[in-house]
Amino acid sequence: MSGSRAEAEQKGGSRQRLQVNEYKENQNIADTSLRPVQTTVLGVTAKVCLVPFSLSNYNTGQLKRPKSLLDKNSNSEVTCKKSKKAEIKKSCRRLLTPKMEATSSKEESTLQKSSLDVHAESNKWQYKSPSDTVVLSPDTESSQEGDSDEDTTPGLDDFSELSPYERKRLKNISENANFFASLQLSESAARFREMIKKRQPPESKRKKPKKKENETGCRRSMRLLKVDPSGVPLPAAPIQTVLEVDENPLIPPGPLEMTPENQDDDNALFKGFLQTWAEMSKTRSKNTEKELSSIKSYKVHLNGMVISEDTVCKVTRGSISSMAIHPSEMRTLVAAGAKSGQVGLWDLTHQPKEDGVYLFQPHSQPVSCLYFSPANPAHLLSLSYDGTLRCGDFSRAVFEEVYREETRSFSSFDFLTEDASTLIVGHWDGSMSLVDRRTPGTSCEKLIKTSLSKIRTVHVHPVQRQYLITAGLRDIHVYDARCLNLSRNQPLISLTEHTKSIASAYFSPLTGNRVVTTCADCKLRIFDSSCISSKIPLLTTIRHNTITGRWLTRFQAVWDPKQEDCIVVGSMAQPRRVEVFHETGKWVHSFLGGECLASVCSINAMHPTRYILAGEAVAT
Repeated sequence: MSGSRAEAEQKGGSRQRLQVNEYKENQNIADTSLRPVQTTVLGVTAKVCLVPFSLSNYNTGQLKRPKSLLDKNSNSEVTCKKSKKAEIKKSCRRLLTPKMEATSSKEESTLQKSSLDVHAESNKWQYKSPSDTVVLSPDTESSQEGDSDEDTTPGLDDFSELSPYERKRLKNISENANFFASLQLSESAARFREMIKKRQPPESKRKKPKKKENETGCRRSMRLLKVDPSGVPLPAAPIQTVLEVDENPLIPPGPLEMTPENQDDDNALFKGFLQTWAEMSKTRSKNTEKELSSIKSYKVHLNGMVISEDTVCKVTRGSISSMAIHPSEMRTLVAAGAKSGQVGLWDLTHQPKEDGVYLFQPHSQPVSCLYFSPANPAHLLSLSYDGTLRCGDFSRAVFEEVYREETRSFSSFDFLTEDASTLIVGHWDGSMSLVDRRTPGTSCEKLIKTSLSKIRTVHVHPVQRQYLITAGLRDIHVYDARCLNLSRNQPLISLTEHTKSIASAYFSPLTGNRVVTTCADCKLRIFDSSCISSKIPLLTTIRHNTITGRWLTRFQAVWDPKQEDCIVVGSMAQPRRVEVFHETGKWVHSFLGGECLASVCSINAMHPTRYILAGEAVAT
């Protein structure tokens, strides 16, 4: 018992000694922690008291800043803050200003490095004033850790009063400057400049070869030197003027004899040909009005028309620009005008067919219009771009000159009277001429100005002959011939439905109650002209490809004189064909010739009484 009691007293004494030692040890630590530690940053001395503590005996209310110390700091904080700012400003200016003014990359990198060192030192120590003493406690330490991201440089913040974003920006700028300084770009650029200067080769001037005194020269042609073999210069050759030969020479004014270019004019065949034309002119067919046949019977007649090798022949040397069919019911005679100014005549009843072709040259430029006279079919009138209008009289074998004006270019003409004594001629400049064949001379009676810039076709109403229709560039005008004067004439009616260039406009051949137009917008339009004094409304629009290109003659849709409610027009479709449409827009017939019809039939003409179609190939 005594032994156990002694052991218990020994243990209790040891515990008391441990507690006393621990208390003394803590008291010694507290005494040592209160010893101030002096630290100098940027010329400012700060006293910091370090207070260690034990986590086992930690209490939130034990280790706090002493109240007396807080009271002392609060009194001196305001007075010391201003002096601290001034001293920090001076020190920062003394350190930063000379470095910022440096221009080299090394000085810039040193500046950024020194600023970073200042930031690092300021982050390590927090200072208030040289005489202030800061005691670290758990509360203050935790608050400092939470604010470390926002306020990393308290000394500089008081100096510059920058926001967190601006401090972060300055930090990034310093880091980038250090990075670029580590690359040493300026030194590398200087080395490259030196290398380039060293590698540049010296400018070497090309040395001219020295001529040898006794060297033999190159041989030259004596003909080019214009000397004879003995070395005597040849006399200068006389200059020979070369006259340029025009492909289409101007035709002299006055009447021209009918001299065929492809056959002998003394040939008996040619004399018989002229006699045949004269006899046919005496037996003219009477134009008696008759009712139109039905479309069904009309189709039957068209289906009976075929193309064969006997009905295909080359009439002119160049491409055809105009065509006409003689109204004779006994023989088939076709006239064709070419772009070269030639006029070809072909008698289809003559065999072999080459002997029935006669070629004449009454014009020097393209023949744009051909008509047989309605009063005397032995007269063939031709109009050309060369400014001449001629009448071929087969009874006298001569081409008479009806109208001549070389300063203008003619495009189309038509007969104003039924006896074909008065003509209306359209010009390419938009004017018209009134020509009377009964007056002597080759001048016009009246030159008429219109509002059109260009006239392509002129056509007279078949019944009310005082009305005429002209196709311009984009508009179609209807005029009253009785009111035409020398000044600019205004049209009675204008058709403005066309969107592109117009090729032609024609009245229907018997009554004139319809007008067909051909336009480059791939449309054929049919208008109602029964009440021409008031207006001409649009009836039908037919979709048709009218784009012939540059080298082909433009399409011109014409009426069939036997069936004036049907139109005939060429086609660009393959195989080549000629198409017939009704005025309602319905397709009626297509002439397909196979190998015999290998060309595009831009210009077509129908016989007034017989089922004969003339184009760049002839179907009978």
